[in-house]
Amino acid sequence: MKKDFKRWHNKKTGIHNDKVRPFFHEREIWFAALGENVGFEQDGNGENFLRPVLIFKKFNNEVIWALPLTRTNKTGKYYFRISLANHDGKRDNRPSVIILSQLRLVDAKRLQYKTSTITEDEFAKTKEALIALLK
Repeated sequence: MKKDFKRWHNKKTGIHNDKVRPFFHEREIWFAALGENVGFEQDGNGENFLRPVLIFKKFNNEVIWALPLTRTNKTGKYYFRISLANHDGKRDNRPSVIILSQLRLVDAKRLQYKTSTITEDEFAKTKEALIALLK
């Protein structure tokens, strides 16, 4: 599959030059402009190259560790399934899987809009799964 790196570069330039960083917290799920990436790195989708990410670690108001999510029901040590709420507060029965192996540092300018917050319990379990992966 061919990738449109030129279109992403134009979007990325606008994000860098014009985007204001939003206010955010750890445990939140945001759609972020992850862009068009190389090989098996997770890409964003659609016109704005967006993908949902979990804000795993907030270092300051500018930089975070983000974990991308997928709706594909993947299993194994590189993945951690979570439960998300719909906009009306009800649990969403579709799979939401954190891709632990795709942890990446991103600038908060990439964050576009918040969609959810995971529970403290699920966040603690996500941390445990990531630490286990790193051992």
